[in-house]
This record gives sequence, C-alpha cells and structure tokens, in this order.
Amino acid sequence: MIARRGIVFTWVLVVLAFSVETVAGIPVETIDVGNLHVEHYGTRGSPIILIPGLACGSWVWTETIAQLQSNHQLYAITLAGFDGRPAGGGEGFDSMVSSLRELIESKHILQPILVGHSMGGTLAMLYAERYSDSIHGVVAVDGLPVFPGTENLAEPERRSLADRVRSQLTTGTQQQFQDQQLVYMQTIGVMSGEKARLLAARSSRSDPVATANFAAADMMLDLRANLHNIKVPVLEIVPYDAAEQAALGFDENGKVTYYRSLLNGVANLTLAPISPSRHFVMVDQPEAFLIVLNQFLGN
Repeated sequence: MIARRGIVFTWVLVVLAFSVETVAGIPVETIDVGNLHVEHYGTRGSPIILIPGLACGSWVWTETIAQLQSNHQLYAITLAGFDGRPAGGGEGFDSMVSSLRELIESKHILQPILVGHSMGGTLAMLYAERYSDSIHGVVAVDGLPVFPGTENLAEPERRSLADRVRSQLTTGTQQQFQDQQLVYMQTIGVMSGEKARLLAARSSRSDPVATANFAAADMMLDLRANLHNIKVPVLEIVPYDAAEQAALGFDENGKVTYYRSLLNGVANLTLAPISPSRHFVMVDQPEAFLIVLNQFLGN
C-alpha cells in the first residue's frame, strides 16, 4: 500500500509539474528570424519582446509569460547557440540588433516594449540607442550599458579581459562547462540552491563556444556615449542582497546610485531595487518583479 501511494504521489507531482508548464501557455506560433528563435504567446494587447541573458532561453520568462499572456502579445526569443539551439555564428551585438529589427519589421510589431535580462538588457539598450522610434520602452533586469566593474578600463584592458573570459569558457570539457554554470548560479545567479541546480541544468544546454563569444562581446561593449539617443522610458531593475553587498561596501541606496551613474545620459530613467535577490531577479522574487514590471507597463 505504501509503495502504491508513493507511485500515486509521484504521478501527482508529474501532473502538477506539467500543469505549471502549461500555465505559461502554448505558443501561438514559433518562428526563426535571423539568429533568433521566437515563441509568440498571446493574441491581444500591447506587444512585449522578452530577451534572455547569457546561455539562457525563453524558460527565464516562464512565470512572466504565464502572468502577462492574457493582456499582452509576448515574443520570447532565444539566441542561436543558447538552450540547445544550433550555434549559427554572428555572436555579436550588431547581429542581434539586426535580427531583432528584422523580427519587429517582418511581424509588424508596433511599438513593443523590450524586456531584457542581463546581456539581454544591454541588447535592449543598444537597440533603443539606434531605433528608439520603433519601440515604446525598455526594461533592463540587471542589464547595463557597460559591464559593471569594467567602466574605467581602457580598450586594451577590456579586450584582454574579454579574451580571458572567452578562454575560460572554451577551455575544458562539457562537464567542466556544466560545473562552471552551477558555480555561477549558486554564487551569482539565484539565492536558492535548488533553483541554482535547476537553472544550471538548463543553461548547460547552451553551446560553450557561443556562450564564450557572446560573453566576450558583452565585455567589449560600452554604450554610455550614446545613451542620450534613447528617447523612450527605461526601467532598470536592481537586484540587492544586503548580506552580499555589505561585503562590497554597498547598501541598497549605494548600489542604486552606482547603477544610476552607469546609466547617466538616459533622459527618462527609473531604477527599482528588489530585495533580497541575485542576478535572476524574476526567479528569486517573481511576485515583486511582476509588480514592478506591471507598474511600468501600466497594467
């Protein structure tokens, strides 16, 4: 009887897990545009393009999609080489901007809001610098115009750092890449050990070379000189964990002030700290994240 109950309980968990995935909905369509794989959810409301960060796929936005798909048209993208997608070359920001513009134009997406996490937030800002007239706003989830800590590096130093990052991610076995992802998720990514293991298993599906090339490109980028070209509202979501930031000499206001300094030049800027959280704010604090996001969207 106990064994039978265990089987039933396991079956219930499987059903519940399937239900949770189903809540996020089945895409209305899936398309490939440039180096982007796109899942389209929702058929009404204002459009939002969801951009994940390094080595991540649309799974980053599962909870966001579940909550917004009834009132918005959502386009969740995955870059080539990430989340099991074939690496297609062009692992640079210009290529991503071109593909994003092709998506917006080919699907006639009118004035979308770009919501990007980490490197995806950086991409959203670069797009806004070049094509503000075609979008309605930008939400950057711990994504900045320059990689934090590199803002004072000269170009040769920045290139040397990018080369070291590329080498670190491409030198080793697939198992070592998986181990790197787990350490990252446990120390920087999320606060929960269980969530860290889940996210690491997913990010490990990405191609190490594509991940390395995108990471190096991110290190090389500095968008600050053209932030004044962004003519749409920008929301920067700032993760904060008091215990960790205290070791760096930051309180919450200090971290917000630092982020604001990196975003100097954005005319219409709002910064919203969410605590306690690490880099994947939407995973650590999904409810608080959605409250801040919905306020920006006007929902």
